[in-house]
Amino acid sequence: MRLAQYLAMTGLCSRRAATRYIRDGRIMFNARLANHTDAVILIKQNDPKKAPLIDDVILCDNQAIPNIETKSYWLFHKAVGTDSRLLKDDPNSLLHLLPTSPRLYPVGRLDKDSRGLLLLTNDGALTHQLSHPDFGHKKAYHVQLSKPFNDAFIISMASGVHYKGIVTLPCQINRLDSTKFEIILTQGLNRQIRRMSQALGYHVIDLKRVSIQGLSLGNLPEGEKRQLTQEERSCLTNLLSLNKSDSQ
Repeated sequence: MRLAQYLAMTGLCSRRAATRYIRDGRIMFNARLANHTDAVILIKQNDPKKAPLIDDVILCDNQAIPNIETKSYWLFHKAVGTDSRLLKDDPNSLLHLLPTSPRLYPVGRLDKDSRGLLLLTNDGALTHQLSHPDFGHKKAYHVQLSKPFNDAFIISMASGVHYKGIVTLPCQINRLDSTKFEIILTQGLNRQIRRMSQALGYHVIDLKRVSIQGLSLGNLPEGEKRQLTQEERSCLTNLLSLNKSDSQ
């Protein structure tokens, strides 16, 4: 398999990030700088429960990378103030709330002022599919504004909002009360909901992600995480397989 795919499978980073690592000269492959065409051959072990081995020597920032880990999937309820970026020197980073093994990464981000559902995994292929805009995966949010809004606001948000030289894609939006609504996006633009609301004259005071592609936050307490059930994993895998075949 391609080197970037292998790096994602080890849990080092996402496949997209692995491509950047190779581009930026951070990966050594058998004592030379890696390139995007390098391939890794996996050697299966006799015990099917054990991860395959490789003969190649691969370093990231001159440090040996971990072997392939068993795939792991968790839901996490992020609190306001937690930074989704995995920054070792930031005391508010999500990194300090994650186990050292397996090495988990968030699929997408929530900005520091937002809260709610994060999907954590070491499955690079899944991360790539859920993060790539071509697949149009749905994410639902509950949003509280600083003042009541009218029906014109709902229509404008649903049809697409113009800001910073772009027009957002049409989306689903439902009123929850006079100042609160649910919005379902297939885009993942930076601070998108806040900027859409601001462009229409409103200020977001609370933003909570409640679901990602059929995975629901439910009653998971803030700051806690849990593993996906087998049913959730199967449902997610089936959806991703369908989306992958549709895109080909």
